[in-house]
Amino acid sequence: MTSGAPLLEMRSISKSFGSIRALDQVDFEVRHGEVMALVGENGAGKSTLVKILAGMYAPDSGEIELAGRAVEFSGASQSEHAGIAVVQQELSLVPTLSIADNIFLGDTKRGWNTAPRVLALAAMPFLAQVGLENLDPRGRVERLTVAERQLIEVARLLARDARVLIFDEPTAALADREIERVKSVVQSLQYQGRSIIYVTHRLDEVFDLADRVTVFRDGRSNPPVSTGDITLDALISMMLGGSLAALFPDRGGGRPGEVVLEVSDLLTDRLSTPVSLEVRAGEIVGLAGQLGSGAGDTLRAVAGHETLLSGSVTVAGRAVRANSPAAAIRSGVGYSSSDRKRDGIFLQRPVVENLTSPSLGLVSTAGWLSRRAERRMSDRIARVFTIDRARLGSMAGALSGGNQQKVAVGKWTGSRPRVLLVDEPTRGVDVGARAEIYSHLRSIAGDGMGIVFASSDTQEVLGISDTVAAFFRGAQVSVRAREDTDSRLLTREITHPRTDGS
Repeated sequence: MTSGAPLLEMRSISKSFGSIRALDQVDFEVRHGEVMALVGENGAGKSTLVKILAGMYAPDSGEIELAGRAVEFSGASQSEHAGIAVVQQELSLVPTLSIADNIFLGDTKRGWNTAPRVLALAAMPFLAQVGLENLDPRGRVERLTVAERQLIEVARLLARDARVLIFDEPTAALADREIERVKSVVQSLQYQGRSIIYVTHRLDEVFDLADRVTVFRDGRSNPPVSTGDITLDALISMMLGGSLAALFPDRGGGRPGEVVLEVSDLLTDRLSTPVSLEVRAGEIVGLAGQLGSGAGDTLRAVAGHETLLSGSVTVAGRAVRANSPAAAIRSGVGYSSSDRKRDGIFLQRPVVENLTSPSLGLVSTAGWLSRRAERRMSDRIARVFTIDRARLGSMAGALSGGNQQKVAVGKWTGSRPRVLLVDEPTRGVDVGARAEIYSHLRSIAGDGMGIVFASSDTQEVLGISDTVAAFFRGAQVSVRAREDTDSRLLTREITHPRTDGS
C-alpha cells in the first residue's frame, strides 16, 4: 500500500518559545499509505510538531507541502480542511455532550441543528470500528471510563475523511484489549490508503505497526529508518544515547531488612481470590498484570481506597485500619495512583506545594504553614528526584509528563513512609524519564523503604524488581524471586496461566 512519494513533507521547521528552541531545523515526512512512527523523549519536540500540523502553532521558519502543494495553517479548521485529523494526547471531549455530539463536534458538513437521532445513527459505524458498538451514542461522555473516552477520540478521528491521520499517544491509558482495537483501526486505515503519523512511548507498537520511524532528540530530527532495519536496543540508543540495559539500575547485593508490610488473605470485590504478600525494608516488589488483573486493585486496597471483604494489612508489625486512606498514611504507607492528572498531583498549584502536600504536619506548626520549611522539604525532594528546582514555583500542570510523574511519586517521600505503593510508575512517560524514575525507586529502596509497584509492562517489572508477583483476572497467580522467573514465564502467567487447555 505504501507509495515512495511523500504525501506530507516538512522541511527545515523551527519553532521557539521565548529562549526555548522546541524545534531546530526539523525535517519530517510521511508517504502515501504509510504508518510513520514518531518517537523521542518528552521535550524532544514531538508535540510541537503535531500542533503545527494541527494548526495550533505556526512555525517560525521552514515549509510544509501536502500532496505537492505548499500549505500554511493559521488555525485548526484550515488543517482539517486540508485533510489532517488528530487524536490529541490530552482528551479533548466535552463531558456534558453526548457521544454522537462529540464525534461530530466541529464538523461543518453537518448543520448545527441536526436531530440527535440522526447524529446517533451516523455515529454508530464509527463506534463499531473501535469496538464500542454497545454504547448508546446519545449517552453523555462524562459517564464513560478513561479508556472509553480515548476510543471515542479515535472514533472522532475516523469520522473525518482525512488523508493524514495523527495518533498522539492513543494507547497511554488503555488496557491490552483496547490497545488491540486501536492497532486494528490503524491497520485498517492504512489498508484504505490513509497516511498515519503514530506518536507513542510504547516502543513495541512502533515495531508492530510502523513502516518507518523518525526519532526526535533535543528538538532535532534524525533521518527516518525502516522498522525492519533497526532493533529495539538501537532505537533506544538513538533516543537516549544509551542501551536498553541502561534503563534499569543495578539491584545491588544488599540483603533486605525486616518485614515492613504484610498482606494476609486480602480480598475485595475486585479480586477473585485472596492476596498475600510480604515486603521487606529495602526490597522492591513488582506486581505484574494487565489492566484489570487485580495488581493495581491490590495496591488500592492496601492504601485504604478499596473496601476489604476479608484479610488484614500490617505495617511494621502494626495493623492498619481497613478502608481508610488517612489511617494508611498515618501508619506509614504512601500511595501514588495510576492517574496522576486526576488524583496524583494538583495541576493548578505550584510544584513546591505538590511536593509537600502529604507532609503538611512536618512543614507547619499549630496549623500555621512555614514557607521556609515547605521550601526546604520540596528542595530536598527535588534534588533526589532530579526535578528542576528553578521550577518549584511553577504550576505542576506546566511540567512535562515525566516531571509530573516524578512529582507524583516523589511527594510521598517527604514524610519518609515505611512503604511506598506506586501504580503504573511510568505510564505515559518517555524512555529517559523512565530510566530516572527507576533509578529513584532503587535509591529510596536502598535507604530502607519497602516499595511495591503494579505494572502492565513486564520488561519494567523484570528490570527493577527483587520479587515478582503475577496477577491474572483478579487472582494472584504466583510470587517468585526475580531470579526464578523470566519474560516468557511471566508473560504466560499474566495472559493465560492455565495449563488445562481452558
